[in-house]
Amino acid sequence: MASASRDGRPGRDDKGRGGRKPAGKGTGKPKSPGQPKGAGKPRGASAAKRGAPAQGQGTRKTHRKGSRPSVEKGQARLNNSRPARHQVPVVEGDGATYVSDGMRLQKVLAAAGVASRRGAEELIAAGRVEVDGEIVVEQGLRIDPNSAIIKVDGARVVIDETKQYLALNKPKGWQSTMSDDYGRPCIGDLVAERVMAGQRLFHVGRLDAETEGLILLTNDGELAHRLMHPSFEVPKTYLATLRGEVGRGLGRRLRDGVDLDDGPVSVDSYAQLELHQGESLVRLTLHEGRKHVVRRMMEAVGHPVIRLVRTDIGAVHLGMQRPGSLRALDGKEIGALYKAVGM
Repeated sequence: MASASRDGRPGRDDKGRGGRKPAGKGTGKPKSPGQPKGAGKPRGASAAKRGAPAQGQGTRKTHRKGSRPSVEKGQARLNNSRPARHQVPVVEGDGATYVSDGMRLQKVLAAAGVASRRGAEELIAAGRVEVDGEIVVEQGLRIDPNSAIIKVDGARVVIDETKQYLALNKPKGWQSTMSDDYGRPCIGDLVAERVMAGQRLFHVGRLDAETEGLILLTNDGELAHRLMHPSFEVPKTYLATLRGEVGRGLGRRLRDGVDLDDGPVSVDSYAQLELHQGESLVRLTLHEGRKHVVRRMMEAVGHPVIRLVRTDIGAVHLGMQRPGSLRALDGKEIGALYKAVGM
């Protein structure tokens, strides 16, 4: 498989093609007995040779914080991981596998309690981390944490299985809060059993009581914070039933921007779906998170919202999920959310 660059994309081998060299084409030096696969040839050891940019090409992205992880600090850093119960798993395949929509290795190590993400990067740089029998020293490898076998200093670590990532279809009339002082129905009622079992869940953003649709719930505080932060511009898609039959020029006007009392707002995309008996159904996508932003924007252009449903948050889709129901996000959806916010 291809090596991973610091931005998480596969590298290229010496011949300019993605992928690993065929087995048996190496130096021919025998491995010592009991040596793990890949231990004699750390992943990324020849990255400088493989990754040297050709004339006219840009260089690789610099590491966040502007510097490479310290190998010396990584060699001295304590390993705080909790060893897994089963230390001799069966390793299949030929070393670490790059998964385009997976989770970055340093994030997986941080979730397992090995170290902070910065500390995990230092452990990787020091050659102390092994994935599926292969030592990985290059940053940004994306893996499937549910299938990859990860070891630090030769001991398999426990991957944090307590993280929860849920999609909720909020019904109309429900509050986007975990509790309500006035006894009104709220999303906390739908996850009450999980909360009583000790799970602490955050709702990612809010919908007003009259708006239906997709809300994400998680106990991954960092992910929740980034998804809500406007700087990451995570897109959200809505189906809006509007009063009046919209004209053809509305899409251009919404893309150019509409002035509201707290500043201008514009949509990323717009599509007119239906016109029927004085009402219009439109689909619009925007990355704004201001209060009632869709309703205020449509009011400003003369087409008040009759019904509003949020159908998408990034790569997560509501689909045919019934109102009031919860479902767990799959690995692909979780990976896409991490990627969208740079985790």
